[in-house]
Amino acid sequence: MKKIINKPENFVDETMTGILYAYGNKVTFLNGDKRILIKNTETKPGKVGIVTAGGSGHLPVFLGYVGEGMIDGCAIGNVFASPSATKMADMIRACDYGSGVLCLYGNYGGDNLNFEMATEEVEFEDIKTTMVRVKDDVASSSKENAEKRRGVAGMVYAFKIAGAAADNMMDLDGVTNVVKKALDNIRTMGVALTPCIVPEVGKPTFTIEDNQMEIGMGIHGEPGIEVGELKTADEIVDIMMEKIIGDIELNEGDEVSIMINGLGATPLEEQLICYKRVYEILEGKGVKIFMPHIGEFATSMEMSGLSITLFKLDEELKTLLRQPATTPFYTNYNK
Repeated sequence: MKKIINKPENFVDETMTGILYAYGNKVTFLNGDKRILIKNTETKPGKVGIVTAGGSGHLPVFLGYVGEGMIDGCAIGNVFASPSATKMADMIRACDYGSGVLCLYGNYGGDNLNFEMATEEVEFEDIKTTMVRVKDDVASSSKENAEKRRGVAGMVYAFKIAGAAADNMMDLDGVTNVVKKALDNIRTMGVALTPCIVPEVGKPTFTIEDNQMEIGMGIHGEPGIEVGELKTADEIVDIMMEKIIGDIELNEGDEVSIMINGLGATPLEEQLICYKRVYEILEGKGVKIFMPHIGEFATSMEMSGLSITLFKLDEELKTLLRQPATTPFYTNYNK
């Protein structure tokens, strides 16, 4: 295992300390707890709080989106492991500004269970909460069983829409409903070329042969839909876009935002080659692209590969996506 770390057991806490040292003008630990990051800037009284949680190993998700115009707090666990319900409850309390808190997170067993327990706990303190699970990964379940799908890079768009709606002083139901509308129009699929190494494990958590790829693999190494010989960039994109477009109604004249998301070890040049093909496919269908996102937004340690996310927009969603946001890992200058 080659990693630039100190002790594997200190990987998460030292990462968190680095974030605080680098971005302490934007974020801070909650009462010194290195596993709970909250916004460190002034918040409008009565604004709906937006929180998330999940395992480490996916930066910029989840921690990188705590800040102005996105989420207010994030609780983090060990690599690929959910934080505790207690930490989630503490985070919810800290991010309640008087109008309730939206818990917005990926559809994974540990996160589901712990958020349910956390929201039940804060209910006794009259803190109103709603929960929205991100389920954008079209490879993880059929359209008929979409409730079972995993949450992946599409959650970044969800954080952006939720944060903008909350900053506009929508009430809790309003913020919840507009995020649900956004997620109804978000689809993602990924491809993995190499495995990743959890520091405390010290070896790859799965295997992919040098000449192979896995279409639809999850960000923790969950099985995809096809393992096969490595194809060209255009061929890979064609497979992924066929699955994505086949899962959502898309017509000539529609407008979408596209996210090309590197999984941790994919050069920007390769991401741009893939974006070129996505652009050509959508241009051929008469679909316009608004505010493309190209880079690393939701990674899986040093996994090589990428995901494609399509976000179908209406005027409300377009306005909220355009609205400025500034966090340690996301800045939107009102394009």
